[in-house]
Amino acid sequence: MKILVVEDDELVAHALTAVLTNHNYAVEVAVDGLAAWDLVQAFDYDLIVLDVVIPKLDGISLCRQIRAKGLSMPILLLTGRDSSHEKAIGLDAGADDYLIKPFDEEEVVAR
Repeated sequence: MKILVVEDDELVAHALTAVLTNHNYAVEVAVDGLAAWDLVQAFDYDLIVLDVVIPKLDGISLCRQIRAKGLSMPILLLTGRDSSHEKAIGLDAGADDYLIKPFDEEEVVAR
């Protein structure tokens, strides 16, 4: 399974990569929304783990752009924002699930 992690915080990106590779997933990392968009257009991913607050193109806009292109891979939003309204915005944008930072390793793998 090939996963794209879109996260601008180097420590969080490293932690996610370590957790996922330890479970035998192939992981690529993008540090901003535009770089992620380029990767999504060039490669097939089985899952995108997408931070909401990223530079150049925010995660909600990127999620909408991916869905507008007709791509259906699962998108897991990752954010520090935990209000019901924020979750609804992310899910309405086309995300499949929503995970709050700080996250638990076991929960990330389960989702």
